[in-house]
Amino acid sequence: MNLYRQEYTIDSNMQFLSKKHRSLLIWFTGLSGSGKSTIANQLYNKLYSLGVHAYALDGDNLRLGLNSDLGFSESDRIENIRRVGEVSNLMLDAGIVTLASFVSPLKSHRSMVKSIVGKENFFEVFISTPLEECERRDTKGLFAKARKGQLDYFPGINSPYEKPENPSIEINTLESTVEESVDRILQLILPTIAINS
Repeated sequence: MNLYRQEYTIDSNMQFLSKKHRSLLIWFTGLSGSGKSTIANQLYNKLYSLGVHAYALDGDNLRLGLNSDLGFSESDRIENIRRVGEVSNLMLDAGIVTLASFVSPLKSHRSMVKSIVGKENFFEVFISTPLEECERRDTKGLFAKARKGQLDYFPGINSPYEKPENPSIEINTLESTVEESVDRILQLILPTIAINS
């Protein structure tokens, strides 16, 4: 392949100085219905109110656009996460704090993203809400379909979900409110993205 990386005058450090903070990928993982998107949305709002340049990537939203050509087979799931990792990497380079909410059920999926963006830029939030509670909520009706055999490869029912071994933070929504969860995450990430003056 005759491909060569194009270098630009404006680099990520200049982006950080312009925005007055560093970038970071905040990766939310957990079962469907665990509360990933809800917490990410509130964190997004909070970061915005603090003047932090941030953007949220959500699994359903990307599958309606960029990844609309992908299904839910194992190979498609891997490609889905790979693309999200690459998009996240571009956003980090632009100096944007990026919030990504994806079930990403396998450790290998999350390791792939970490290798794309660099482990120093990867902050993993494990929403460890129990399966029974996720299934009770079933806001999208997905668990019911999976139980009836209408959905293949559904994590927690007919496909595995591998819990993170050492997440940056673990949150159980039965034990913490959305506000408490957001505050806990903020306490950890704000020092990380701060630029020493």
